[in-house]
Amino acid sequence: MKRITVFCGSSSGTEENYTIQAALLGKTLAEKNIELVYGGANVGLMGAVADGVLNNGGKAIGVLPNFLRSKEIAHKQLTELILVDTMHERKTKMNDLCDGVIALPGGFGTMDELFEMLTWAQLGLHKKPIALLNVDGYFDALITFTETMVNKGLLKEVNQEMLLVSDSIDELLDKMENYVPPTVGKWISKENI
Repeated sequence: MKRITVFCGSSSGTEENYTIQAALLGKTLAEKNIELVYGGANVGLMGAVADGVLNNGGKAIGVLPNFLRSKEIAHKQLTELILVDTMHERKTKMNDLCDGVIALPGGFGTMDELFEMLTWAQLGLHKKPIALLNVDGYFDALITFTETMVNKGLLKEVNQEMLLVSDSIDELLDKMENYVPPTVGKWISKENI
């Protein structure tokens, strides 16, 4: 993998370890010569992961909607800042630029980005690894919820398994490097319509 998109909060949250792990992920990406693609902000966990990359000689590419740039949250030291018009264009551009995705703790925006990438993978629009860095069990309830989706017949187990999870950065990157996408398609085929 040459580039990884990281989705995470524009806030830091209540736990100091979220910021520590975001910065450590950035440092690890830089050490492994993997470029960061992220939302372009200098605040919260977004700023921490970018600083982790940049402070260790790595490259960070931000993708920021114009309306957020006007709020002066754009990171000033990025390798490259790409401006787009809409949030959807932002997700599309981040997908186009990356070889895989990691989600760190975040709120609705992070979940929206994560689930859109999962949906695109489920539909076969990409075959990239999608991973959760489960810092201090942040995603435990979400993982349980995906199990409920499977148990209630609303998600195939093979699609649930697309979501790679670890609380260790190195283990997560290893899982991503060795990821094999599912060959099973979505529920409905053209023949069934």
